[in-house]
Amino acid sequence: MSLTSIAGKIFLPRQRQLERHNSEAETLQRDVLRRLLERAKTTEYGRQHNFANISSYEEFTRFVPVNSYEELKESIDRMRHGERDVLWPGRVKWYAKSSGTTNDKSKFIPVSSEGLQHIHYAGGFDTVALYLRNNPQSRLFDGRALILGGSHAPNYNLPGSLVGDLSAILIENINPLANLLRVPKKQTALLSDFEIKRDRIAREAMTKNVTNISGVPSWMLSVLDRMMELSGKQHLEEVWPNIEVFFHGGVAFTPYRQQYERLITSPRMHYMETYNASEGFFGLQSDPADKSMMLMLDYDVFYEFQELSGETGERKELSGKTGARNIVPIWGVEPGKNYAMLISTSCGLWRYMIGDTVRFTQKNPYMFVISGRTKHFINAFGEELIVDNAEQGLQYACQQTGAEVLEYTAAPVFMDDHAKCRHQWLIEFSRPPQDVQQFAVLLDQRLQALNSDYEAKRYKDITLQPLQIVTARHGLFNDWLKQQGKLGGQHKVPRLSNERKHIEQLLELNR
Repeated sequence: MSLTSIAGKIFLPRQRQLERHNSEAETLQRDVLRRLLERAKTTEYGRQHNFANISSYEEFTRFVPVNSYEELKESIDRMRHGERDVLWPGRVKWYAKSSGTTNDKSKFIPVSSEGLQHIHYAGGFDTVALYLRNNPQSRLFDGRALILGGSHAPNYNLPGSLVGDLSAILIENINPLANLLRVPKKQTALLSDFEIKRDRIAREAMTKNVTNISGVPSWMLSVLDRMMELSGKQHLEEVWPNIEVFFHGGVAFTPYRQQYERLITSPRMHYMETYNASEGFFGLQSDPADKSMMLMLDYDVFYEFQELSGETGERKELSGKTGARNIVPIWGVEPGKNYAMLISTSCGLWRYMIGDTVRFTQKNPYMFVISGRTKHFINAFGEELIVDNAEQGLQYACQQTGAEVLEYTAAPVFMDDHAKCRHQWLIEFSRPPQDVQQFAVLLDQRLQALNSDYEAKRYKDITLQPLQIVTARHGLFNDWLKQQGKLGGQHKVPRLSNERKHIEQLLELNR
């Protein structure tokens, strides 16, 4: 009997429990809200907002304002300096340095011991539970797991308090028994220099029997490429004959899928998407045939959703406000609409606007796709172009031309020398198209088909000229991230921006 068949029995009760997501979404979420309020009612924030007397969701929306990071920043900084019972009971020792954007100003997200266990590790456990349910012949635990992580550093020099990438916090606190099944060793996993770490991970992992890999697609691909260089092999299964699954998250997988499928040709290989952010673990791909994810409703996360106006969505600033009419709980969402997501968690985030937008594809269970970021879009001329449009447009252009996109970013050109406006795309191809101009035309046409606002602005080239593609040299985006001190971990390039700060920096490096 394999180790996986023995260990798999541990996950059977949870697999049955997850069936409640099919019919009891409202009950699960109301229970979560009640539990969070009861636990935090004696905190400073709980006393200020009358947690002890809140008995319904409607009262919760009346007493508790919608918050951005700026509203909670002062409280979080006090917590980082060691104050207790501010946003969550007790002292919170861990802070995830947010890497959702590459803005200069970092966010520090509290990670309480409850949040660590009942959100982040719960998500990891359920990832395995659902994978084993869908793949009963798996030999997952008969080999090692390659798990990529970032790094951490002391938090204000307070004893036992650290700040860093969420992945580093998870590795630092993982059950010691789990270290027997994972690579690389802890000292390597937590190295801060990604280039050194990449080489050491590749050397440590290539001699192990790795069956599964977990991490951000871009950084994992970099590690695997280094390992292939060292091994001299062409396909990953030549190094790891028993590789069977990649648990991925952090960025959209679409731009990387073809590269992984070329690197890993084994018919037994699976891919499973997870929605794990610094703020929490929110969703899992429960059906291998369905690209949408199931919203996890019984963790220490209470969800709300702000409906976005317009066809593609425009977020209205609501932070600091209570009782907003266009915010609904899970039982109030409608499939097909775009929503900005708000969360209340056992890490002390209350009605917190996480910055991601989602679109539900069905109810019972609640399945969704990440449609973009509330701050990652281009709406310089009323075109409301979101990341979901960009990903689909690029996928179409790649399919038509045989190209492969490694990294990209796009921003508006507000007025060129001829007083013309357009979108400028900077794209690093892993396999360039034979005709970049044809690729640009296909991308532009697909964006118009996907987004009527963009189509209207492109009408007869009156408002927007045809988009421009600038081809990036190999390694440009990694060089830029290194320059920003953000190479490795969960850091990623902003895909779309309403201003030109990032793209100008990249273009300067591309010369």
